[in-house]
Amino acid sequence: MTSVTVDQLRAYLDDSLSDADAARVEQQLRASEPLRARLKEILAQRERGDHSVGSVWRTERLTCPTREQLGSYLLEVLEPGHQEYVEFHLKTAECPVCLANLHDLQESQKGPPASSRRKKYFETSAGLLRKR
Repeated sequence: MTSVTVDQLRAYLDDSLSDADAARVEQQLRASEPLRARLKEILAQRERGDHSVGSVWRTERLTCPTREQLGSYLLEVLEPGHQEYVEFHLKTAECPVCLANLHDLQESQKGPPASSRRKKYFETSAGLLRKR
């Protein structure tokens, strides 16, 4: 079993490892008290305030598109350059936060069609209006 590096621990905390690598790190964390202590040191360093450009960039997710932009990406209505950037961010960079948001948006699109929602709202509202 290969040892876990400090960079891998940082990537683990940033949720930027592949599923297989994250599972390997978790397994080694369970088995090694010194490794857990090293992880606690890294967390303490972060809490003290790492104010490097890279740290701020990662923690504030400055490169991530907004949820609205992800929805526009799904509808393919972004300007071509922006559409390509969002695609790169999702498919090449594989940002876990944006992929989760995208998946959530895709799932919400699978809901009932607008016509059935509109009918349901009308029926509900009409019932309330009759009672008055």
